[in-house]
Amino acid sequence: MTTDLYNLSDKVKLWTRQHKNVLKELEKYGVYRVKKEYILEKMDTISDYYLNLYEWYGRNAAKVVPKPEGVIYPIWLSISSDMMLQPTEDTIILEIEVDRKNVIYTDVDKWGYVVNYFYLPIDPEDEERHNEELKKFGISDESALITGDKGNFYPLLKNKIIKSWERLFEPLGEESTLVQATIWEIKKEWVVDIIHG
Repeated sequence: MTTDLYNLSDKVKLWTRQHKNVLKELEKYGVYRVKKEYILEKMDTISDYYLNLYEWYGRNAAKVVPKPEGVIYPIWLSISSDMMLQPTEDTIILEIEVDRKNVIYTDVDKWGYVVNYFYLPIDPEDEERHNEELKKFGISDESALITGDKGNFYPLLKNKIIKSWERLFEPLGEESTLVQATIWEIKKEWVVDIIHG
Protein backbone atom coordinates (compact mmCIF):
# COMPACT_ATOMS: atom_id res chain seq x y z
CA MET A 1 0.00 0.00 0.00
CA THR A 2 2.50 2.62 1.13
CA THR A 3 5.05 1.92 -1.60
CA ASP A 4 2.43 3.20 -4.09
CA LEU A 5 2.23 6.61 -2.40
CA TYR A 6 4.79 8.05 -4.79
CA ASN A 7 3.71 6.12 -7.88
CA LEU A 8 0.05 6.97 -8.34
CA SER A 9 -1.51 9.90 -10.20
CA ASP A 10 -0.09 13.39 -10.05
CA LYS A 11 -2.80 14.51 -7.58
CA VAL A 12 -3.62 13.23 -4.11
CA LYS A 13 -6.48 13.93 -1.68
CA LEU A 14 -5.60 14.76 1.93
CA TRP A 15 -7.49 15.93 5.03
CA THR A 16 -6.48 18.37 7.76
CA ARG A 17 -8.26 19.68 10.85
CA GLN A 18 -7.73 23.39 11.34
CA HIS A 19 -9.21 26.26 13.33
CA LYS A 20 -12.19 27.80 11.55
CA ASN A 21 -10.25 31.08 11.12
CA VAL A 22 -8.15 29.36 8.46
CA LEU A 23 -11.11 29.89 6.10
CA LYS A 24 -10.84 33.67 6.61
CA GLU A 25 -7.13 33.52 5.85
CA LEU A 26 -7.74 31.49 2.68
CA GLU A 27 -10.40 33.99 1.57
CA LYS A 28 -8.24 37.04 2.31
CA TYR A 29 -4.84 35.84 1.07
CA GLY A 30 -5.63 32.81 -1.09
CA VAL A 31 -3.14 30.74 0.92
CA TYR A 32 -2.75 29.41 4.45
CA ARG A 33 0.59 28.91 6.18
CA VAL A 34 1.20 27.97 9.81
CA LYS A 35 2.50 30.88 11.87
CA LYS A 36 4.35 30.74 15.17
CA GLU A 37 1.52 32.49 16.99
CA TYR A 38 -0.91 29.72 15.91
CA ILE A 39 1.29 27.09 17.56
CA LEU A 40 1.69 29.25 20.68
CA GLU A 41 -2.07 29.64 20.96
CA LYS A 42 -2.91 25.99 20.25
CA MET A 43 -0.17 24.35 22.35
CA ASP A 44 -0.16 26.85 25.22
CA THR A 45 2.25 25.71 27.97
CA ILE A 46 3.94 23.05 25.82
CA SER A 47 4.40 25.29 22.77
CA ASP A 48 8.21 25.54 23.14
CA TYR A 49 8.43 21.75 22.90
CA TYR A 50 6.42 21.72 19.64
CA LEU A 51 8.12 24.78 18.18
CA ASN A 52 11.54 23.10 18.54
CA LEU A 53 10.19 19.85 17.11
CA TYR A 54 8.45 21.51 14.15
CA GLU A 55 11.49 23.69 13.40
CA TRP A 56 13.67 20.56 13.30
CA TYR A 57 11.09 18.87 11.08
CA GLY A 58 10.91 21.92 8.82
CA ARG A 59 14.68 22.10 8.30
CA ASN A 60 14.91 18.42 7.43
CA ALA A 61 11.67 17.99 5.50
CA ALA A 62 12.75 20.89 3.26
CA LYS A 63 15.43 18.56 1.90
CA VAL A 64 12.61 16.33 0.60
CA VAL A 65 10.21 19.03 -0.63
CA PRO A 66 11.66 22.56 -0.66
CA LYS A 67 9.78 25.14 1.41
CA PRO A 68 8.28 28.24 -0.20
CA GLU A 69 10.04 31.39 0.96
CA GLY A 70 8.89 32.53 4.39
CA VAL A 71 7.48 29.15 5.49
CA ILE A 72 8.86 27.63 8.71
CA TYR A 73 6.28 25.13 9.98
CA PRO A 74 4.53 22.18 8.31
CA ILE A 75 0.81 21.52 7.99
CA TRP A 76 -0.13 18.00 9.12
CA LEU A 77 -2.61 15.92 7.13
CA SER A 78 -4.27 12.52 7.05
CA ILE A 79 -3.92 10.42 3.91
CA SER A 80 -7.43 8.94 4.16
CA SER A 81 -10.83 10.15 5.29
CA ASP A 82 -11.04 7.09 7.57
CA MET A 83 -7.96 8.20 9.53
CA MET A 84 -8.59 11.96 9.62
CA LEU A 85 -9.05 13.84 12.87
CA GLN A 86 -12.71 14.59 13.48
CA PRO A 87 -13.98 18.16 13.77
CA THR A 88 -14.23 19.65 17.25
CA GLU A 89 -15.54 22.98 18.50
CA ASP A 90 -14.26 25.92 16.41
CA THR A 91 -12.53 23.60 13.92
CA ILE A 92 -13.12 22.50 10.36
CA ILE A 93 -11.79 19.71 8.19
CA LEU A 94 -10.32 20.78 4.87
CA GLU A 95 -10.26 18.16 2.15
CA ILE A 96 -7.66 19.21 -0.36
CA GLU A 97 -6.40 17.94 -3.67
CA VAL A 98 -2.74 18.74 -4.24
CA ASP A 99 0.11 17.73 -6.54
CA ARG A 100 1.82 14.68 -5.09
CA LYS A 101 5.22 16.37 -5.54
CA ASN A 102 4.25 18.86 -2.76
CA VAL A 103 3.60 16.14 -0.16
CA ILE A 104 6.02 14.66 2.37
CA TYR A 105 4.96 11.24 3.65
CA THR A 106 6.27 9.85 6.93
CA ASP A 107 5.67 6.79 9.08
CA VAL A 108 3.62 7.61 12.21
CA ASP A 109 5.55 5.10 14.33
CA LYS A 110 8.91 6.61 13.31
CA TRP A 111 7.59 10.08 14.09
CA GLY A 112 6.77 8.81 17.59
CA TYR A 113 10.48 8.16 18.21
CA VAL A 114 11.32 11.72 17.17
CA VAL A 115 8.49 13.28 19.22
CA ASN A 116 9.74 11.45 22.31
CA TYR A 117 13.40 12.32 21.62
CA PHE A 118 14.30 8.64 21.26
CA TYR A 119 16.82 7.01 18.96
CA LEU A 120 15.13 5.98 15.68
CA PRO A 121 16.56 2.52 14.98
CA ILE A 122 17.29 0.92 11.63
CA ASP A 123 15.72 -2.36 12.76
CA PRO A 124 14.99 -4.29 15.99
CA GLU A 125 18.62 -5.46 16.27
CA ASP A 126 19.86 -1.87 16.01
CA GLU A 127 17.37 -0.82 18.69
CA GLU A 128 18.62 -3.60 20.98
CA ARG A 129 22.24 -2.49 20.48
CA HIS A 130 21.27 1.10 21.27
CA ASN A 131 19.40 0.07 24.43
CA GLU A 132 22.45 -1.91 25.56
CA GLU A 133 24.58 1.20 25.05
CA LEU A 134 22.17 3.23 27.21
CA LYS A 135 22.38 0.57 29.95
CA LYS A 136 26.17 0.60 29.76
CA PHE A 137 26.16 4.32 30.55
CA GLY A 138 23.42 4.01 33.18
CA ILE A 139 20.95 6.13 31.22
CA SER A 140 17.35 5.27 32.08
CA ASP A 141 15.71 8.35 30.52
CA GLU A 142 16.90 8.54 26.94
CA SER A 143 15.06 11.80 26.24
CA ALA A 144 17.19 13.53 28.92
CA LEU A 145 20.09 13.35 26.46
CA ILE A 146 18.19 15.86 24.30
CA THR A 147 16.08 17.79 26.80
CA GLY A 148 18.39 17.98 29.79
CA ASP A 149 22.03 18.28 30.81
CA LYS A 150 22.85 14.61 30.18
CA GLY A 151 23.59 15.41 26.53
CA ASN A 152 26.51 17.59 27.68
CA PHE A 153 28.12 14.54 29.29
CA TYR A 154 27.36 12.20 26.37
CA PRO A 155 27.59 14.40 23.25
CA LEU A 156 28.32 11.49 20.89
CA LEU A 157 25.24 9.64 22.10
CA LYS A 158 23.13 12.79 21.85
CA ASN A 159 24.34 13.41 18.28
CA LYS A 160 23.72 9.77 17.38
CA ILE A 161 20.08 10.14 18.47
CA ILE A 162 19.52 13.39 16.57
CA LYS A 163 21.19 12.01 13.44
CA SER A 164 18.96 8.90 13.61
CA TRP A 165 15.86 11.07 13.17
CA GLU A 166 16.80 11.64 9.54
CA ARG A 167 15.49 8.10 8.95
CA LEU A 168 12.01 9.59 9.29
CA PHE A 169 12.39 10.83 5.71
CA GLU A 170 13.53 7.56 4.16
CA PRO A 171 11.14 6.05 1.59
CA LEU A 172 8.29 4.19 3.21
CA GLY A 173 8.42 0.41 3.21
CA GLU A 174 5.83 -2.33 3.35
CA GLU A 175 6.06 -2.33 7.16
CA SER A 176 4.69 1.25 7.27
CA THR A 177 1.04 0.72 8.14
CA LEU A 178 0.28 4.18 9.53
CA VAL A 179 1.31 7.02 7.25
CA GLN A 180 0.89 10.76 7.71
CA ALA A 181 1.53 13.65 5.36
CA THR A 182 2.74 17.22 5.57
CA ILE A 183 2.73 20.12 3.16
CA TRP A 184 4.06 23.66 3.52
CA GLU A 185 0.94 25.61 2.58
CA ILE A 186 -2.67 25.24 1.48
CA LYS A 187 -3.82 27.23 -1.51
CA LYS A 188 -7.49 28.19 -1.77
CA GLU A 189 -7.87 26.44 -5.10
CA TRP A 190 -6.72 23.12 -3.57
CA VAL A 191 -9.73 22.96 -1.21
CA VAL A 192 -12.37 20.57 -2.59
CA ASP A 193 -14.55 20.22 0.53
CA ILE A 194 -15.01 21.75 3.97
CA ILE A 195 -16.49 19.76 6.87
CA HIS A 196 -17.77 21.92 9.72
CA GLY A 197 -17.79 20.77 13.34
